[in-house]
Amino acid sequence: MFIVNVEGAIRKNDKWLIIERSKKEEHAGGLLSLVGGKVDIEGNSSNILERTVIREILEEVDIKVKESLTYVHSTSFVTDAGQNVVDIVFLCEYASGEAFPLSSDEVEKVLWLTTEEILNHPKAPIYLKDSIKRAEALTLTHSS
Repeated sequence: MFIVNVEGAIRKNDKWLIIERSKKEEHAGGLLSLVGGKVDIEGNSSNILERTVIREILEEVDIKVKESLTYVHSTSFVTDAGQNVVDIVFLCEYASGEAFPLSSDEVEKVLWLTTEEILNHPKAPIYLKDSIKRAEALTLTHSS
């Protein structure tokens, strides 16, 4: 069985909203990440991934994103605790709010970084760099 996780790549003024994960987090604590979280079991429901990513962004950093999300890619990984996770990344359009960490247990700090800054950041894991490159490619195709 998999845990299902969703993340949002949010871009504003050519910078991405990135969080530094709390060191208390059991997986990837202290590393940079997109904003997101686990999908809750809801029984029969629709748009569960999209609704989850919108809710998680609001709960973690107090940012509202528009409901029109663009699929970026999906990956699977195994957490430090040995749990299998499917991770789905969406490109999100910023709507409103000033980003700040709402839960210090989850988010250490909030950063707005350019693609270049993320690709060269010592705390940016390879999977984050890959997601940003893919999201960046989508923003270029959407704006042309």
